[in-house]
Amino acid sequence: MDDDLDRALDAVGPRLRALRRQRRTTLADLSDATGVSVSTLSRLESGDRKPTLELLLPLAKAHGVTLDELVDAPLTGDPRIHLRPVARNGMTMLPLTRRPGGIQAYKLIIPGSDPPKEPDSQIHEGYEWMYVLNGRLRLVLGDHDFVLTPGEAAEFDTHVPHWFGAADAEPVEILSLFGKQGERAHLRARPRQAAE
Repeated sequence: MDDDLDRALDAVGPRLRALRRQRRTTLADLSDATGVSVSTLSRLESGDRKPTLELLLPLAKAHGVTLDELVDAPLTGDPRIHLRPVARNGMTMLPLTRRPGGIQAYKLIIPGSDPPKEPDSQIHEGYEWMYVLNGRLRLVLGDHDFVLTPGEAAEFDTHVPHWFGAADAEPVEILSLFGKQGERAHLRARPRQAAE
C-alpha cells in the first residue's frame, strides 16, 4: 500500500508541470493565483518536495481540476454521476459535471406551455451551447427567433439578449454546456497531426 501511495505522490510533480504548461502559465502567475511561493511550486514540479493537502487544494482550484485528477487517484469502482435535480426558473436542471470551474454540463427539462410563454430576454457573462434531445426548443437570440428540433444544436455568447423555452405544449429536453468566463465548446473532428 505504501508503494502505491509513493508512486501516486511521485507522479504529482510531472502532472502539475504538464497542467501548467498546457495552460501556458508561468510559475510566477501560478504563485500569484495560489499564494504558493515560486520556489515551492518549482520544487513540487521537480519532485523535490512532497505534495501536501494545503498545497494541492489551491493548485487544483487554479488548474480547474479535482484533487482526484491531480493525484490520479484510483477509481472507486462507481463512475456514475449521482444527479441531484435543481428546480430553477420553472425548469429542472440536472448537473452532469462535478468539476469546479470551467465549462459545466447540464441536462435541462423545460415544461411545455400552452399558450407558449412570452420571451423575457436576458444577458449575462458566459457562452452557451445547447443540443435538443426531445421536444421542440424555441430560442430567441437578439432579433432572431428559432425553433430547434431533436438533433439540432445552437451556440451563442450570452452577452447577446437571449431566451429559450418549449416551443409548444410538449416539454423539451436539452443538453447544455455553459462557461461562465465565456469559454467556447471546442469540438475536434479528427486528431491533431503530429508536428514534423
